[in-house]
Amino acid sequence: MCYDRDKVRIFFRLVPKGNTMTMKQDIKPALWGAAGGAVLLALVGFAWGGWQTAASARGTSDTNSNTAVVGVLAPICAVQFRQQVDADTKLVELKALKSYEQPGYVEKGGWATMPGSEQPLTGVASACATILTADA
Repeated sequence: MCYDRDKVRIFFRLVPKGNTMTMKQDIKPALWGAAGGAVLLALVGFAWGGWQTAASARGTSDTNSNTAVVGVLAPICAVQFRQQVDADTKLVELKALKSYEQPGYVEKGGWATMPGSEQPLTGVASACATILTADA
């Protein structure tokens, strides 16, 4: 193919050279201002405006829902603990343990496992041990 030296190929169309991207001088500052404003808006929004990405919002939602579930199931765990025959003896044993050993004791006893579940939810045993040791 032969091309005219005074024309440039743009998107399969021949355009005279020099007319490829002409813009009024008044528009350039407005475009730069709009771009700068968009960047500034994003920075302010994410830093101080409380905006979140979808991933961080999902993480916050998961944390909040797990906290709510643990808050509901921990008192049930405490009731299951207190309903056993030798609850007073077990409570003395629980209080004798170090605080980091208490959730394991509650899990091994099966009190943190809710009816219909096969294993305890993470955090229930710890919250249950806190409730049981604070009651005395």
